[in-house]
Amino acid sequence: MRPPLQSALLLLISAGLLRVSLFSDISLRYVKEGLQPFLVASGFILLATGLLGVITSGLFSLGHGLPHAGRKRAVSRRGDVPPPPASEDGHDHSRGPRVAWLMFPPAVALLLLAPPALGSYTAARDTEVVVATYERFPPLSAAGPAPLSLTEFIGRAQQDKKGGLEGRSVVMQGFVTPRGDGTWVLTRHLIARCAADSQSLKVTVRGVPAPREDSWVRVTGTWHPAGRLGTPTAALAVDATTIHTIPEPPLPYTDRPPEGAG
Repeated sequence: MRPPLQSALLLLISAGLLRVSLFSDISLRYVKEGLQPFLVASGFILLATGLLGVITSGLFSLGHGLPHAGRKRAVSRRGDVPPPPASEDGHDHSRGPRVAWLMFPPAVALLLLAPPALGSYTAARDTEVVVATYERFPPLSAAGPAPLSLTEFIGRAQQDKKGGLEGRSVVMQGFVTPRGDGTWVLTRHLIARCAADSQSLKVTVRGVPAPREDSWVRVTGTWHPAGRLGTPTAALAVDATTIHTIPEPPLPYTDRPPEGAG
């Protein structure tokens, strides 16, 4: 890959990075919110590097066509200009490695066809999150369905010795992951740094047919009475009473209770 094309590739990558991190929140599909400023900074660094490459390539091309004062050009017997001298290691460094072309497809995809956030395909193959131990559980809301994150629902089901979930209506949200046996689960992905280290929170939903795969939904229901509440035997499942389709949240990897519920 010649220097002008290397610079063009850097500009293309920088445009894609800035598009998903500075001019939109698309980058939150791939990394945690705290890493977004680093993506913006990386985009500007690549942009500056690409522009510098364009400028220096233009100056080099301009200077290459000018005669060298005070130097005679060595000409062979046939009148040909001899090839430029090789570098000390015997390689031609006027071009970059051909493998650099492999950066072109992902750069175009990032600029024009940004991949979606992780969904049911990953969840079906993901490691399930082991919920941290709760020291205490705050009282559930007195009126209406109690809005819970999937993390808190799982924690209450398996750790709350008082059985606060028994008979209580709760509301949670996530995306739909079908199972091979015809059932489906309400799912959220959690990431430590980026999508590559994702783990899944899963709660089985009973009593209603599965909505469209990967669609985001808000489910209202009660804990499905199987196993013993407050112990690891408690079922991570709800008997749904209502279900509503919702837009994908702006922070798909942040497990929060539904807003405006309860």
